[in-house]
Amino acid sequence: MTTLVPFLPSNVATPPFQATVTLDGAQYSLTATWSVYRGDWYFTITDQSGNVTFNGALIASPPDYDIYLAPGIFTTSTILYRDSTGNFEINP
Repeated sequence: MTTLVPFLPSNVATPPFQATVTLDGAQYSLTATWSVYRGDWYFTITDQSGNVTFNGALIASPPDYDIYLAPGIFTTSTILYRDSTGNFEINP
């Protein structure tokens, strides 16, 4: 079952986007920040102890193809961002 997390960044929040997600049965914090230098979004996944699990560019998947974020980090779960819907998609 796919869990959809709407990517709705705020201009007044720090960080601009934050959500709690479940990956491989554990809860993680997903944050996204805008890079003024590069002009695009970066995201970070941290565990509940605050340890960074993954940090990288937010690459959007087209409607007909999946580009997984944080490849090889999780055993059973996948996460991607679908620009056409504005959602993160998390499986399972």
